Amino acid sequence: MPTITLADTGQRYECPPDDTLTRAGLRAGLGMPYECNVGCCGTCKVELVEGEVEAQWPEAPALTERDRTKKRILGCQSRPHSDCTIKVRLAELPPFMPRPRRFKAQLTAVVDLTHDIREFRFRGDEPAQFLPGQYVLFSLPGVPGARAYSMANVPDETGEWHFQVKRVPNGRCTATLFDVLRVGETVDLDGPYGQAYLRTDSPRDIVCIAGGSGLSPVMSITRAVVREPALADRKVHFFYGGRGPKDIVGEEMLRELPGYGERIFYHPAISMPELDTDKTWTGRVGFVHEYAKELLGEQLRDYEFYFAGPPAMATAVQRMLIQSKVPFGQIHFDQFF
Repeated sequence: MPTITLADTGQRYECPPDDTLTRAGLRAGLGMPYECNVGCCGTCKVELVEGEVEAQWPEAPALTERDRTKKRILGCQSRPHSDCTIKVRLAELPPFMPRPRRFKAQLTAVVDLTHDIREFRFRGDEPAQFLPGQYVLFSLPGVPGARAYSMANVPDETGEWHFQVKRVPNGRCTATLFDVLRVGETVDLDGPYGQAYLRTDSPRDIVCIAGGSGLSPVMSITRAVVREPALADRKVHFFYGGRGPKDIVGEEMLRELPGYGERIFYHPAISMPELDTDKTWTGRVGFVHEYAKELLGEQLRDYEFYFAGPPAMATAVQRMLIQSKVPFGQIHFDQFF
């Protein structure tokens, strides 16, 4: 089995040929840098000093020609063919962070949430260990590469893993999930991963902002808040944006939680009123991040923020928070593409 050596510290870990430099390092308890885990963001870049690796996705957009000339590689896409030495700047992992593992899970149920969002419920053979807000990587038959999906439930001893997934037009992974995979079949999962997990030590009230499949991680976070004794006095403002009324989801699930309407508040918005063909929408019209800014105003800097959704929405939320001078340590999201 290939051994990976960190040039600056001399630390070593083993990486099976079917694993990647980043994920094997995380399994070994090292603070390898990463975000999207699928080759798009570039956070996982390392310098290959010695050894030979194979790129799972040679055309990954996060790797430039300049990177290649400087022997930089994407750790999340690189599988070792030999012992390797790499240069990488490690982060400090929280002691409570569960290490990712590879495992199989069986599809036990599918629930339609909207016209194009479904909840897929899986069960593994061991307790589900993850932090609310994290994700796992799916490997599906006939789909090249891995896809990241966030959990919507909270960790428990029963081994349940729930994912709220939006169908992507022409998306091979969502087509397999929606149209091919059947209850009773198993899939390969790898995780948990992600830095946008619930901070239980924060003294601030919480704002969740989501659109599309971004519903899943912030639903997990909200569900975790109500069962965490350390957060018993925290309020949650849950913003959800869609194009039209048929895209709006989340309120029914939030109503099931204790404290709805008292400490948990739901704020939906649609951005395309022309899709309200029945003229039944009475809620907010506009972009969801603008709704959050208008409602919370000067108090924005007093909250802990978690957000997820389409790239354009996530970028707009991040820009709004930075312009509003919200401290970066209070902003939590994982960069997906």
